[in-house]
Amino acid sequence: MKKVIIYSTRICPFCVRAKNFFDKKEIPYENIMVDQNPEQLQIMMEKTKRQSVPQIFIGDYHVGGFDELVEHDMDGKLEELLMD
Repeated sequence: MKKVIIYSTRICPFCVRAKNFFDKKEIPYENIMVDQNPEQLQIMMEKTKRQSVPQIFIGDYHVGGFDELVEHDMDGKLEELLMD
């Protein structure tokens, strides 16, 4: 399974929803809290050209935010993305 990374903050409700989504599916992820680490915020913004959270990556693929994550799941693309 490819590595999942979620860039998030403590107060973001969509970040919580994204983490709950992966928890329910028992998919491990690395949670990078950008509100606690300004360097990681800069890295996220450089990689995504976005300032909003969550920003979700599966391997090198930028999924986007929570809404895009759900769209990928509903379209059946999420399982493909997770496979090595």
